[in-house]
Amino acid sequence: MSQNTSSKVPGYLPDDRPPLGAMFSLGFQQFLTMFPATVLVAILTKFDIGVTLLASGLGTIIALLVSKRKIPMYYGSSFSYMAVIVTVMGKYASGCFSDPTQFYCPEGVRIVQVGIILTAVFEIALGLLIMRVGKGALDKILPPIITGSMAMVIGIALANVALGWGGYWAAPEIAAQSWAVAFITLFATILFSVYLRGKGLLGMLPILFGAIFGYLVAIPFGLVHFENVMTASWIAVPKFTFPAFTNPEAWGMALSIALIFIATVPESTAHLYQMSLYIDTLAVELKRKPFEIKKLIGLNLVADGADDLVGGLLGGCAGTNYGENNSLMAITRNYSTAVLMTAGGMAIVVGFFGKLVALINTLPLAVVGGLSIYLFGVIGMQGVALIQSEKVDLFDPKQLAIGATILICGIGGNLVLANGLFPFKVPYLFPSGIPAIVFAAILGIFINLIFLIFKPKE
Repeated sequence: MSQNTSSKVPGYLPDDRPPLGAMFSLGFQQFLTMFPATVLVAILTKFDIGVTLLASGLGTIIALLVSKRKIPMYYGSSFSYMAVIVTVMGKYASGCFSDPTQFYCPEGVRIVQVGIILTAVFEIALGLLIMRVGKGALDKILPPIITGSMAMVIGIALANVALGWGGYWAAPEIAAQSWAVAFITLFATILFSVYLRGKGLLGMLPILFGAIFGYLVAIPFGLVHFENVMTASWIAVPKFTFPAFTNPEAWGMALSIALIFIATVPESTAHLYQMSLYIDTLAVELKRKPFEIKKLIGLNLVADGADDLVGGLLGGCAGTNYGENNSLMAITRNYSTAVLMTAGGMAIVVGFFGKLVALINTLPLAVVGGLSIYLFGVIGMQGVALIQSEKVDLFDPKQLAIGATILICGIGGNLVLANGLFPFKVPYLFPSGIPAIVFAAILGIFINLIFLIFKPKE
């Protein structure tokens, strides 16, 4: 394993190993960067925080090994799956979200795990296919108008959940306090995001700072309770769960969850391209051979699948490679996979800290709601950004037809239809109806295939 000893050009390439002290300090910084979002997803979806942290660390290490330590990525919880996960758990484990004192819902988690495992299968299969036939075929089946529109649906369809947590679902006696804390948290997070931008590590943690600020504001409002922290053990084994493979409802919802990977593949690929540019620039400065990881699109998706397989088997959240950790690597010019594996080891260890897990669970729903208004909206806006960056012609009736159908059926169906389900029952797969987000994706892909097979005149 090589080590950069140059005093003129700071930075570490993927196969470099920093000195021990630097390895731990850089690893801890990577751990801190992934921590807020990874934990927040677990809080929002009622997953066990300890398992989620442990799965994040172990999944990252395994993904790095699968990619032969060529692709430096850290894996944390994905926000993209939240809409369908909340829908699934709300429908098939109804007590998960009706009780504000319940922080962990094992019944719902076990159902969702089957879908996360199927997501891993899809990602690995797609990655292997791309390694064989190339990325061009993927771009034809899933063009930017589909992936961008699906990202918009995933974010905006959660609007009712964000506002519900913010105060709409709160008990009447605390509703006013909840709304106040939610919007104070929202405004603080926005200010941190804008005015800390470009301030190094501080600029990469606006969500964490917004959560802390909202938490402190919520204390005098009487929304924070520490009873469970006092009784929690210092060291506690994370609450691992086994996937509900024998539950037919789990298999019915598995495809609903797994199809969300349609929106995450472009995100993962974009991260790969960005990292490739940064890494090869440093390699040139160090007078070393470029790594050209941009050519490893298929292998990158196989690594994504390996991470989701870990989360699905243990009971952790669906994962994704983190853009915030990529940004940190670009800022510090540290792309060492040894550092990322160190950060993964730290996440595994922290997953056993019972007091910390209990303290995180004291975060009020009002604070979570304020953060969610911002985060869910950003997910939707990223879909707009993807369509813009790919220069999609929105004057083309083909593109308009695909995007319009996805948006209305996905967003409208999720907010208006009973349980967010279109009443088209499919035995075994969708016995109760097709979830709106999944139905929108299927329609978009179907319409696009029509245009591919019966090509209209330009």
